[in-house]
Amino acid sequence: MNGYDEKTKDCVLTMSHKKQQLKPTVKETVIHSNPELKATAYHEAGHAVMAILLGRMVEKVTIVPGQMHSGVSRLGACKIQKSRRKASQDPMEDDVLILLAGMVAESRVTGGYCLHGASQDLLLVQQLLTLNRATNERQLQRLAKRMVDKTENLLSSTEPTRAIELIANELLEKETISGRAVRHFIELAKQQCS
Repeated sequence: MNGYDEKTKDCVLTMSHKKQQLKPTVKETVIHSNPELKATAYHEAGHAVMAILLGRMVEKVTIVPGQMHSGVSRLGACKIQKSRRKASQDPMEDDVLILLAGMVAESRVTGGYCLHGASQDLLLVQQLLTLNRATNERQLQRLAKRMVDKTENLLSSTEPTRAIELIANELLEKETISGRAVRHFIELAKQQCS
């Protein structure tokens, strides 16, 4: 496994879209037309779709603000189960792709990568690549670019794009959805695109 550390793996099982300042006190203050909330919905939907594409099981996805264990506030989260539906040739790469999928999906609505919004995900990507593959900064940058390009490629076809859209719209409507709902929307996207 190229030195893939199980302890590090546990760190990436819950991807969070980090934000320092958003703390709505009343649910009604969060309006569904809010561009930041829409970006968060697409971000978390991206994590969920990539996880399912790579054989991981999604437990739930939410855009409800909360706090991570570290005390940092977050806008949303995609909780992924540790188990896999299918074996992976490279579990570390899968985790990196899942982490990057939020930023890539979000860019489809915002028009560009939101590095600040994905900062926690990018930090974990950097840690995974540095611990397991990159021996210097140049190699780290090359690997990171290759992983972003691969993420773009995997999410660029019609079915994943439609699934992300369906899941994001459902998140804007309900704020939290189950893994079962995620799988339903991925199947619905397949039907709509065939």
